Amino acid sequence: MTTLWTIDRGDDGVVVATYHNPPMNYFCAQGAQELMGLIEQWKSPQVRAVVLTGAIAGKFITHYSVEELEALASDEAAMRAAGTSLTDGYHAMLLTLRDLPKPVIVAMNGDTMGGGFELSLACDIRIAARGDHRIGLPEAKLGILPGGSGTQRLSRLIGAGRAIEFILRGRVVRPEDALALGLVHEVVDDAAARARVIAAELAQLPPVSLREIKRAVYQGIDHSLAEGLAIESQAFLATMLTEDARTAMRAYVAEPLDRRRSFLERPPALPYRGA
Repeated sequence: MTTLWTIDRGDDGVVVATYHNPPMNYFCAQGAQELMGLIEQWKSPQVRAVVLTGAIAGKFITHYSVEELEALASDEAAMRAAGTSLTDGYHAMLLTLRDLPKPVIVAMNGDTMGGGFELSLACDIRIAARGDHRIGLPEAKLGILPGGSGTQRLSRLIGAGRAIEFILRGRVVRPEDALALGLVHEVVDDAAARARVIAAELAQLPPVSLREIKRAVYQGIDHSLAEGLAIESQAFLATMLTEDARTAMRAYVAEPLDRRRSFLERPPALPYRGA
């Protein structure tokens, strides 16, 4: 049972999770705990793709609740006793989201800063809404740093050189600037609708292929090239051993030569079985 997340399950296997915490749609401990429980549910084979979005106009997840953080920081003894458990739990939640063996698309339909942006960085595809919104990591302006994996995820996304400047200055940028920096994949008028379309397309693809693509990319990036290639080889083998791969490749080779390119541009929906 969740109170801050509303879940819509489509017949196509797409789950849309909408965050609602008025008036500012701040993230908080309860929202993170609820999301962790939902991620475990989304491991079900009936779920083929996930979309995250916000319920309040102009706000995806504005940032993590500064009220919660200030209350924690005000009790120095308790903070020292807790140590890194606060961020350790948040990191674990976002790693579980990233490693979900199916695509996760975030519709950043408004302000997405701090913890909200860190959540977005743990998603596979980021779609931002066009408008007077802000995206970024302003924590330095509050005397802290992006402790929900922002320093690590952003540097892996855009490189340490650009990330350090962005984080040191506590930058927040407009959607179009976020696109130019490589922080988001698309900027559109209706981020939620676009994310739903992409999720529906991905839900039609062989799920083992998508799972192994995620595994090869995310596990490989944290290893040497040689180790990453070994992970890729194992992932490739896992896909080649599926009936889905045989079904898709047979459908492709059955196409006339002059129609094969269109097949790859928009492959037909086939009866994929999954794992």
